[in-house]
Amino acid sequence: MPHFFINSKFVNNDEIIVSDKENYNHIVKSLRAKVGESLLLIDENEVEYKTKITEIDNKFLKTKIEFSAKSQRDLSYNLFLAQSPLRSDSQNVIIEKATELGVRGIYPIYTDNCALKKSVITAKIDKWQKIMYEASKQCERANIPTCYDMLNLEILCNSGKFDRIVALCERNTNGSFKDYLSSKPVRNNENILLIIGPEGGFSEREFDYMKEMNLPMLTLGDLILKAETAVIVTIGNIVYEFGK
Repeated sequence: MPHFFINSKFVNNDEIIVSDKENYNHIVKSLRAKVGESLLLIDENEVEYKTKITEIDNKFLKTKIEFSAKSQRDLSYNLFLAQSPLRSDSQNVIIEKATELGVRGIYPIYTDNCALKKSVITAKIDKWQKIMYEASKQCERANIPTCYDMLNLEILCNSGKFDRIVALCERNTNGSFKDYLSSKPVRNNENILLIIGPEGGFSEREFDYMKEMNLPMLTLGDLILKAETAVIVTIGNIVYEFGK
């Protein structure tokens, strides 16, 4: 069933009007939906509406609500990814897959060995947010995660926003990610920041900083993984181990 995000102000009793241009064009012109077909709509409060199209006009369509409830398509904890952006299109894959796996937000971080200039990263934020929006629709998420403005590692780690921060590293590690998850399980409503560095790895200065902060610096195993693979493996392990 096609899935679209709406604003709750367009919900009126048992009827929802879809009039924003993007959703309207997708439903009517791309999908060529007809009266009587079903749509799954979800608002900013994560309320999910199973609806049926009752009217299609030149600029809007109306649907009748058949069932509504708080969406269950979400994790019970909040995962955030801090990652040094890649130069290639692999960054788009990271954004898409992290969204599919349930992250609440992605922080592009500027590291010493970052592959992109600060100006390039800043210019790509809107594009990455769009990828997150489309991926959220495709996998029927209850919410749309946020691609935040670029920060450096130190500012983000000192923001006080997270209950725990974990760095994934190829070297200078102090344990395995597998053992860490076994000994420190994820808790409901916990805010967790996962840090993954650039393709060239963290600098010695950054390693020293993380040691001073007593951050767990963990390995995913003996194999050297590409950054995009490391993101999928890391988040996937948490979701597999602790589910919703």
